[in-house]
Amino acid sequence: MASLLAATRIGRTARLKNPLFAHLSRSNILSAFLVGGHEHVRNLTSHVTLDASAGRKDLRVPYIGLYKDSPYQSWTRSFASDTSNLIEAVVPFMGESISDGTLATFLKKPGDRVEVDEAIAQVETDKVTVDVTSPEAGFIEKFVAKEGDTVVPGTKVAIISKSADGAKPVVAEKEKQAPQPSQPLPSADKKVAEKAKRLPSAEPVEAVAKDKVATPSTAVSPKASPSPSEPQLPPKERERRVPITRLRKRVATRLKDAQNTFALLTTFNEVDMTNLMQLRSEYKDAFLEKHGVKLGFMSGFVKGAVSALQNQPTVNAVIDGDDIIYRDYIDISIAVGTPKGLVVPVIRNADHLNFAEIEKTISVLGKKANSGTISIDEMAGGTFTISNGGVYGSLLSTPIINPPQSAILGMHSIQNRPMVVGGNIVARPMMYIALTYDHRLIDGREAVYFLRRVKDIVEDPRRLLLDI
Repeated sequence: MASLLAATRIGRTARLKNPLFAHLSRSNILSAFLVGGHEHVRNLTSHVTLDASAGRKDLRVPYIGLYKDSPYQSWTRSFASDTSNLIEAVVPFMGESISDGTLATFLKKPGDRVEVDEAIAQVETDKVTVDVTSPEAGFIEKFVAKEGDTVVPGTKVAIISKSADGAKPVVAEKEKQAPQPSQPLPSADKKVAEKAKRLPSAEPVEAVAKDKVATPSTAVSPKASPSPSEPQLPPKERERRVPITRLRKRVATRLKDAQNTFALLTTFNEVDMTNLMQLRSEYKDAFLEKHGVKLGFMSGFVKGAVSALQNQPTVNAVIDGDDIIYRDYIDISIAVGTPKGLVVPVIRNADHLNFAEIEKTISVLGKKANSGTISIDEMAGGTFTISNGGVYGSLLSTPIINPPQSAILGMHSIQNRPMVVGGNIVARPMMYIALTYDHRLIDGREAVYFLRRVKDIVEDPRRLLLDI
């Protein structure tokens, strides 16, 4: 009886949902049940016969309305193709403050094999470059986005096939779309074409007459030469135009905003690098053996900047509207130049790190920055920035503040210069250092004291041990 009620409900639902089933009366279902038994009711969920003038059609009808406690199972057939073999590669989450990016380049081609988490494309944002990775191992069937498209997290970039068969249709389509070479003409057609070429082309008499008659203006006037006052511009074919990258655009915007907002002022000093270079020369091998990282000059300047910020907390502060925010922590940003642009990773809690920990952090962040794998979190924040233009040979510069900070320390190249030491003129390795600061918040006195403290620490690192 339960099966009979289920069959009746199936017929009523089919008539209501589709007008093609309107002829399906309750008596048809009852007859099917009484004559064929339960088997016909079970088959009714998969086959419904339609009588029409054009003939008979066999239509698959998926019915989901059977009760779960029914002793019979309904058989349905999906009308969509089986997509379990295909996987979508989408743009990942790029960071809290990043809403979109530009699809910069594809690292793979359709048909290439990729492994799990292997990068197949790169999305460029205004801060970092994010990799689009393959969620499964397989073959790239096709790309559904183009280079230069603006994408957001979740945007489909590629279709990955788990098997190699999924990539073959793409190649076949390309072969179909490729233009076929023109078929060679038969020998008879070639002769006709050659004869047609030999025949003189019929030109209108008026047109020929006009061409043969030369007017005085056209016959005498030479080619007009540019006036001497006009600038001689290079030809356009020697120029090339490329779109500006998001990272470069972001850097340009932030630096220009800093220039427009802050009252920028730069003060200078010079540092004798003799003692720090001697310290490095004596202990670099033991330092490398114990800590696994080379001892550089940057850790000495970071320790000097930390000590100076502790002595001059205003340099570590920032103006926010009508308030001044004083930070009781010190996060030092290190400016790193990469092929794609300037990035500024942050050394967290630099006031709690020793020389080895600072060098290790700089090494790790520098490698990530140059390889493009640095994350947003590793560049967020920062209370003070150090920029080392000396690695490029810069002798002197005026760095620009990295908002929302209030000052930046610029390091430069080391050069031997004559200095007066103990009444004698001797050659010393000297470096110019510069501090650019927001004069709205920091006075010249604090800026000069800051540089003097950095100079004292770098010239005599023993001060750190004695806290003087």
